[in-house]
Amino acid sequence: MPMDLEELKRKLLQTDDEFRQLATQHHSLDEQIQDMAAHHLSEPQQLEELTLKKRKLQLKDQMEMILRRSAEESPTQAAGH
Repeated sequence: MPMDLEELKRKLLQTDDEFRQLATQHHSLDEQIQDMAAHHLSEPQQLEELTLKKRKLQLKDQMEMILRRSAEESPTQAAGH
């Protein structure tokens, strides 16, 4: 049976330092963005919010690359395809 995506994420959070760091940074940025969204933002704050959102997307892309690589390397995932 192939490993599902959530199971793979849990495994990587436990075993892959890079993935764990990226996930931690992603979560932190998400909280900052949520906090900013609760307030009326000045123009410089809006620019900062945009910068944080772009960085968050970059982190997500890096996490997705690690997930894809791990899924391809996983024998249980390969058996399902």
